[in-house]
Amino acid sequence: MAPPHNRRTPPAFDPTVPGLAARHVAREAVATLLGPARGLALEDALAQAGRGARLEPGEAALARAIATASFRRLGFIKAALAARLRDGVPEDRPHLLALLVTGAAQILDLAVADHAAVDLSVRLTKADPQLQHLAPLVNAVLRRIAREREAIRAQEGDPLTHNTPDWLAHRWRTTYGEAAAHRIAIAHLEGAAVDLTVPRDLETWADRLGGLRLDLGSIRLAEVRDSVAELPGYTEGAWWVQDAAAALPVRLLAPGPGERVADLCAAPGGKTAQIAAAGATVTAVDRSAARLERLGRNLERLGLSAEVVTADALELPEDAPFDAVLLDAPCSATGTIRRHPDVAWTKNETDVIRLAGLQRRLLDKAARLTRPGGRLVYCTCSLEPEEGGGQIADFLNRNPDFERIALTPERLAGHAELIDASGDLRTLPSHLAGGTGRAGGLDGFFASLLRRRG
Repeated sequence: MAPPHNRRTPPAFDPTVPGLAARHVAREAVATLLGPARGLALEDALAQAGRGARLEPGEAALARAIATASFRRLGFIKAALAARLRDGVPEDRPHLLALLVTGAAQILDLAVADHAAVDLSVRLTKADPQLQHLAPLVNAVLRRIAREREAIRAQEGDPLTHNTPDWLAHRWRTTYGEAAAHRIAIAHLEGAAVDLTVPRDLETWADRLGGLRLDLGSIRLAEVRDSVAELPGYTEGAWWVQDAAAALPVRLLAPGPGERVADLCAAPGGKTAQIAAAGATVTAVDRSAARLERLGRNLERLGLSAEVVTADALELPEDAPFDAVLLDAPCSATGTIRRHPDVAWTKNETDVIRLAGLQRRLLDKAARLTRPGGRLVYCTCSLEPEEGGGQIADFLNRNPDFERIALTPERLAGHAELIDASGDLRTLPSHLAGGTGRAGGLDGFFASLLRRRG
């Protein structure tokens, strides 16, 4: 291999080549998450990679689709690459690995032309001074992936074994059992439907949007060809996008007109909107000013209002406790993998342990913000027991003035399968399968309804 100073100057990156800029942004985002910055969310990595790229909406959608497909079957894709690379997958070279993974994802999982996936991946390789000498390798490997596509697809095995990180597969087997763990892994490959929360005229909007009215109270869309902002009712604020499971904690809290309700860790604001739409006076608290700006814009579109407070919830004053408190605590987000497949590959057990400590402190704070006789709902979009039932068991042991209100199937439209042995809400990605969209299912959510004794 020639030393770097003897290599030819690589051809300049040409963003006018159709599809090249989108693939560059996807490659950069995937490389970021495969490298040291594993804790970053894919949406943030895409935004970071896209700065200055000025992608048209269609190009931005393509970049997101490529990056998402890369993580949805990352284990399977890496195994296919490893079998066709003499020295194995280049784990220590995230930009090279990202080129190979995003190229293979396009060939194996997306409706794009093979020649475009291969040619544009090679162009990106040639435009990288550190990788240009590997363009023949990238070309050969991706062409082989294209030739052997059907054989590779036929080799895709059990997603729990071959497409789930070992630490997560072990946890889900231990917590939910072998069969349920397999169903969770299968649901992750199917992706997520688009659900809407509609505060008024549910049947009317289900008809107008061509969606299914779920008995849990949401509308599930059959498909979304364009941006949701182009759908009827968006501009006038008739609905907002929110997974059906994510809408359940507020329905359990059941805020009423005139009640003072605190929504802690509130951004991006779907639950704040639910509380405000119920007629309650809501205080939305989040430490991120940028995320609260988005919350404010959403409320403005929906014609709803809230007191918005930029603050660390742990530092809120406790002199005026609330009638009800919702704590949607920061968590590992392993319940959202069907929607955000990068989570499976960018989080680890250390994150679960670290976040469980924060959740404990926030839960105790939320308790002090709840008036005697008031209600507290704790929820997370995690499948991990330390972030769900384990938190509540410990909380009740150290807070004897609180009691759990055990849920009944009637509160969940008869869905007894969504209630765990302790009487708390526990949804799984494999629940509510068979919807009208590309996928059924629910985000994995935990929620516990608690009452402070008066």
